[in-house]
Amino acid sequence: MNDILRALGRALVSLLHPRMLWLTAMPFIVSGLLWGAVIWFGWEPFTDFLRVWLEQWEFTQWIYRFFGYFGVDSVRMALAPFILVALLVPLIVVTALLLIAGWSMPAVLRHLSRRHFVHLEARQGGSFWGSLGQSLGATFLFLIAALVTLPLWLVPPFFAIVPPLLWGWLTYRVMTYDALAYHASPEERRRLVREKRLPLLVIGVATGLLGSLPTLLWVSSVVMIVLFPVIALVAIWLYVVIFVFSALWFAHYCLRALSRMRAEDAHREPTLAATVLPVAGVPPPESEDLPPADTPLLPGPSGPTGSPNGSP
Repeated sequence: MNDILRALGRALVSLLHPRMLWLTAMPFIVSGLLWGAVIWFGWEPFTDFLRVWLEQWEFTQWIYRFFGYFGVDSVRMALAPFILVALLVPLIVVTALLLIAGWSMPAVLRHLSRRHFVHLEARQGGSFWGSLGQSLGATFLFLIAALVTLPLWLVPPFFAIVPPLLWGWLTYRVMTYDALAYHASPEERRRLVREKRLPLLVIGVATGLLGSLPTLLWVSSVVMIVLFPVIALVAIWLYVVIFVFSALWFAHYCLRALSRMRAEDAHREPTLAATVLPVAGVPPPESEDLPPADTPLLPGPSGPTGSPNGSP
């Protein structure tokens, strides 16, 4: 836990660096242009389609009657935009996460390598294609899980529990590979992920909770849902900042853990100075003080009893 909190503090300090703030620009511009165009041209057609589609279901009519009983008639107007927001938010967040992983994470690693981990050898066990495959595979599994659990996203309190868990898992899978891609070998990366799986998942869930804050803002008010096309750009920027912070948090934790793991391995490895090698052709003694038991006594200059030939 101390390592997690230490990495958290260093990530907060690093986030305020001008270089790190600049890294939020490109992902924000790309995500903003992409989803801004989708929302601008598709908000009304998609909302009208969902409203017509929902009117055909008896369950929808039951929801209208249930909230109408309590005098909440605005649900009829807000339900279709609410569902559209629930569908768009995961796509927006995944886009921002992939852009951060592909664009900002390498710059984050270069920045940290120069300032905090100069001594750490870069073994370059990852690659662009490996990162892309890891990101796409994790995203595919995430989208399947999101579709399966989508009804829970609309039910309190599950909308505050399920999304952070899913975001945490996705962030942990994507960010861990990229954080170790430059410095760790493939074997080191797999070993570190295996040994530090729980702390890495904790960091992922924590950043997932941060990423759910804009979502909680939207579901807290019908007005915010209706104004979603207007506040979407602000939300995209918030997501980008959160994911850059996540990249810094994962990088600080993973690189420090990698440095410690290498130091422990080096300490356990035997060194040449500490290893006693026998001299070729000389058998090792059986005791430090006495000669071997079967070694005969050497005669003196007058033999064992003093005579020149050794006889009595």
